[in-house]
Amino acid sequence: MRQRLIFGVPALGVLVALFFWLTPTQTSGLALHLDEATVASGQALYLENCAACHGVNLEGQADWQSRDADGYLPAPPHDETGHTWHHPTDQLFAITKLGTEAIVGGGYKSNMGAFGDVLSDDEIYAVLAYIKSTWPNRIIERHNQMDASVAAAKRP
Repeated sequence: MRQRLIFGVPALGVLVALFFWLTPTQTSGLALHLDEATVASGQALYLENCAACHGVNLEGQADWQSRDADGYLPAPPHDETGHTWHHPTDQLFAITKLGTEAIVGGGYKSNMGAFGDVLSDDEIYAVLAYIKSTWPNRIIERHNQMDASVAAAKRP
């Protein structure tokens, strides 16, 4: 019995680690865009909460790279023409949940408020999955590589 228990604990640990390594997590962002239900939910949430600023077609606001008279940048596009895919999923999640000013700090001005009181974590990930699902495969692959690099850097 003791031998089985001694073998069983490490084996269980390996199985749990393997499960988390092979199973896409919300923070990895590697595969959520492949789940049709998540993407459909994310699209509905995007249209309800994000499209007013970022556009129904993820096109963003005009001249989104130039600050207005008050020092604010217009809402950027979330399609492949913008810079959303240049940021890892964890950072996109934090910006959406906490707001840009809270993440960037240093007096950075942004109209992008926090959605943590509006959307659950799962809903935020669903919105991100929808956005990612619209990108061309070459951009999705680059974004996946970035997420994988971020995840690897976090490992002890």
